[in-house]
Amino acid sequence: MAERGDRMSRVSRRQLLRGAASGIGAMALTAHSASAVGGADHGPTTPPVPARPRRGQPSTTRLPLVLNVADLGAVGDGQTDDTAAFEIAYSLAAARVSRGVGRTVIEIPAGEFLITRAHALLNGAAPLRAANGLRFSGAGKRMTTLVFRPDDGPGSYLCRNEDIWSNLSFERIQFRSATPGASFFSSYSTGNAQDYRFSECEWMGEWEFGLALDGTNTNSEMRWEACRVGGSYRRAFLYSGLSQRQQADPNDQDQFLNYWFTDMKVEYEWGNFLEFPYGGSITCRGGSYIITGTRPHSTKEYGTTSTFFRFPVARHHDSVQRFHAQDIRFEVRNPQVQVIDSVWSSGTIHFSDCDDTGLSFKEFSTEARAHRYTVGPRGPLIRYDSCQLVGHHEYRTDGRQKALPTVARYDMCLLRSHSAQEFAVAEDNVHPGFVRFVDCLDKSTVDT
Repeated sequence: MAERGDRMSRVSRRQLLRGAASGIGAMALTAHSASAVGGADHGPTTPPVPARPRRGQPSTTRLPLVLNVADLGAVGDGQTDDTAAFEIAYSLAAARVSRGVGRTVIEIPAGEFLITRAHALLNGAAPLRAANGLRFSGAGKRMTTLVFRPDDGPGSYLCRNEDIWSNLSFERIQFRSATPGASFFSSYSTGNAQDYRFSECEWMGEWEFGLALDGTNTNSEMRWEACRVGGSYRRAFLYSGLSQRQQADPNDQDQFLNYWFTDMKVEYEWGNFLEFPYGGSITCRGGSYIITGTRPHSTKEYGTTSTFFRFPVARHHDSVQRFHAQDIRFEVRNPQVQVIDSVWSSGTIHFSDCDDTGLSFKEFSTEARAHRYTVGPRGPLIRYDSCQLVGHHEYRTDGRQKALPTVARYDMCLLRSHSAQEFAVAEDNVHPGFVRFVDCLDKSTVDT
C-alpha cells in the first residue's frame, strides 16, 4: 500500500489533466491521427465535431477554462514536433463553445514549439458554427516562440478562419516561419470573421502573407498593439482582398474597415507592410517603420520595390477609403523603399507629425520619391500636417482632365531637400497646380 501511495504521489499535474481530458482528447485525436502519420498533405481539413459524451466520459463543460499545451504533451524544445498538442488544444477549445460563445484560453508557456502541419493553431471551418471568443496567451515575445515548418510554404497557413470565429486574441507570442513562403493567417468572411487583437506579438522568418483577408463582408475591427513586424513578405504582412472566392464582381469585396496599429516596431527586410487592393479604413499611430533591405528577386507585380502602404486599385464598390498615419518615424534606406503608393481615386490620406528625414544625408535621398499618388477630380484628399519630409513627392494624374482642384495640402511641414516649388512633381517633372503649401519651411529657408 505504501508503494502504491508513493506512485500516486508522483503523478504529475500533466498526467492528471491528460486523464481528465482523455475522452474528449480521444475524439480530437481521431480526426488528427491520419495527419500525424501521413504528414501535412493528409492533415485534417475541418476541426472535429465532438459527439455527445457517453456515460463515463467527461462533459466538455467540465474542461478547464485555461488549457496549457504543455499539459497536452507539448515539449517546447525546438526539436520535438508539438503539432498534435496544439491541434488537441484547439479541438478542446472548439468543443467548449456553447450558444455561440467560447470561453477558453489556450496557454503556451515559455519555449520554442515546432508546428509542422497547416491550421494546427486555429482551424475554424465548417461544420463548426459561428463562435465568439478564443484567446491564445504566451509568456512573452521571444519567450514563447511558435516555429511553423510545413512541408510546403505557399498555401500553408498556421491559422485559418472560414467565417467561424470572431473576438480572437493573441498575446505575447513570437511566430516564426521556418519554411519560406508559408503564411500566418487566412481569414475568409461573409459577416462573422472580425474583432482580432494582437498584443505584444512578433513575426519573423520569410512569409508569403502575414494575414490574408478574403470575403464579401466584415473581416474588420482588427487591432495590433506594441507588436513587432520583422522577417520578410513575398506579398504583404496584411493583405486585404484576395478575391479567391470568385465573386460576380471582384469589387463586391470591399468591406475592410477599421484596422488599428499602435506603438509598433515595423522593421522587416523586404516586402509590403499593408496592401489594400480594395478600400479600407486604416490608422497607424506611433512607432518606427524601417525596411532594412531589398527584394532578393524582381517580380512582375512589385519589381524590387518594398512599400509600407500600398493601395493599388482605384475603383471600389461603395467602399470607405481612409488612411491615417500619426507620430511615426520612417527610414528610407534605399531608392526601392516606398512609404506610400496609392492609386485611390477618392477618399482621404493623412500624415500627421511624421518624419522620414532620418537618412536625408544619403546620396540618393534628394531625388527619392518615397510618396507616390495617382489623383483625379475626386482626390483622394491628401494632407500632411507638421511633417518632416525628404526628397520629392510624386503625383500622377488619371488623365481625365487637365486642371484639377486642390487635392493635396502641406501645412507647417519641413521640406528637407527642395523648395516648395520643386518638392511636388508630376509626370512631366513640373510643379502640379493641385498641390498647396501653407506655412511650410523648405530647403531655401533651412539653408539660410
